[in-house]
Amino acid sequence: MYAKNNEDIKVHGWVSTDPLVGFWHITASDEYRAGGPLKQDLTSHVGPTSLTVFLSSHYMGQDGIPIFGNGEPWKKVYGPVFLYLNTAPPGTNESALWDDANEQLPQEAQNWPYNFLASTDYPKSDQRGSVNGRILVRDRFVSMEDIPAVDAYVGLALPGEVGSWQRECKGYQFWTRAGPDGSFAIKNVHSGDYNLYAWVPGFIGDYKYDNLITVKAGDSIELNDDLVYEPPRNGTTLWEIGIPDRTAAEFFIPDVDPKYVNPLYLTQDRFRQYGLWEQYSVLYPTTDLVFTVNNSTYQKDWFYAQVTRKLGDNGYNSTTWQIRFNLDSVEQGTTYKLRVALASTTGAELQIRFNNQSAEIPHFTTGGMYKDNAIARHGIHGLYLLFNVDVKSDWLKDGENTIFLAQVRGEGPFQGIMYDYIRFEAPSCQQRTKEQMPEKD
Repeated sequence: MYAKNNEDIKVHGWVSTDPLVGFWHITASDEYRAGGPLKQDLTSHVGPTSLTVFLSSHYMGQDGIPIFGNGEPWKKVYGPVFLYLNTAPPGTNESALWDDANEQLPQEAQNWPYNFLASTDYPKSDQRGSVNGRILVRDRFVSMEDIPAVDAYVGLALPGEVGSWQRECKGYQFWTRAGPDGSFAIKNVHSGDYNLYAWVPGFIGDYKYDNLITVKAGDSIELNDDLVYEPPRNGTTLWEIGIPDRTAAEFFIPDVDPKYVNPLYLTQDRFRQYGLWEQYSVLYPTTDLVFTVNNSTYQKDWFYAQVTRKLGDNGYNSTTWQIRFNLDSVEQGTTYKLRVALASTTGAELQIRFNNQSAEIPHFTTGGMYKDNAIARHGIHGLYLLFNVDVKSDWLKDGENTIFLAQVRGEGPFQGIMYDYIRFEAPSCQQRTKEQMPEKD
């Protein structure tokens, strides 16, 4: 339960009330952590035990464990870790120690990289470089002008495929958030070769800069041309479910079983309660979730995770959710598009069928996916995946349509999916005939 995203693990620890003492980890930089800013790790165990986790497979699966070839050279500096102890006179509120530790954080961040380490593998500030630029979003179905990528996550990580940073665990990663105009500055970067990656809250998919970036000591690299991210898009949005933010936090999170309750999370991070997945079987004991577009709301009617159904002492069953929606008139001879963004998968396989639940061969299947274990570990996301499904017009019909989302693996309680966002798009303008195109005013 005591876990946070890497980007949010800045100050954590414990307070003793008698005597009044605080013990804190203050993280000035998370450059040495694996998996990027959204990778989750533990902060504490009850006891009290305070943790600094350098590397783990939690919320990531086996990709979080480095694999080395025979004779492959590798080295990395983890840390240094800053430990901060404080105290106050008797009668002081315990929260004053927490406030004091947080006030120390900006000073430590300013001091990074620390100058007292003698290791040549830990470069000083004048031995590091920076990368600066601006990123925009181009989605002509949202705006006819390029949009500043406000709050975009922009980072440098080892060269790889689009989105590979979230499974990378051998190198260093350097991340920042873009400003209101899309400008970003990535500072204190080790010398080396990197790809520049990004993703933008509110838009699906991942960005990767085409060119390799080589950072040398003292470099201040200016990317003079604006970076432009074109998120996946086929046609206009016919309907959507959720918010594209890589988490399932906006969906329905049930009340916790009182025998498992952790009072810390009754108002904040309500998903960090043990046993929430069991509430699906309580709410849907015999039939599965049905979501009706323009009638249901994702905040109340979309359970936060598509998990298995518990069958008493007889094991578990896979589950099939339905999305029902209307199409006034199907544009024949065209292809619609279904975008399915997943926030987490654990030993799951998603099969999608249109208007025929009993079809032996699904219209689309993900096959087996990751095992990031976010459900069992009280997370609201693990590894992000995006699937873009071509939907043939002859799979659809005028009037009411139903999409069947079957998570077909049901051997245990934690096999399941967390959805991030689902969008159904009309055919692209290029596909439409002159007769199908809407008339201009």
